[in-house]
Amino acid sequence: MKKRKLLQKLFAGSKNVRFNELTTIVEALGFELARVNGSHHIYQHPDIPEMVNLQDVGGKAVAYQIRQVLKLIERHDLRLEDEV
Repeated sequence: MKKRKLLQKLFAGSKNVRFNELTTIVEALGFELARVNGSHHIYQHPDIPEMVNLQDVGGKAVAYQIRQVLKLIERHDLRLEDEV
């Protein structure tokens, strides 16, 4: 699925988001995987002090973590890398 469509899916409030879809969006927003601790994948952005913690639970993304990513997008006016 294209990154733009994935982002629209997240903002539409879809409950059916795969972990790899969320990581694709986070990486397209400029975050880089800093470390993995068990099921926790920690992402950092060079311009944002906050880190993003994502968990893979049976291949699905965790709902509250999706909401956190959406809030970061809005708060920092993040754009997909191909739109910069």
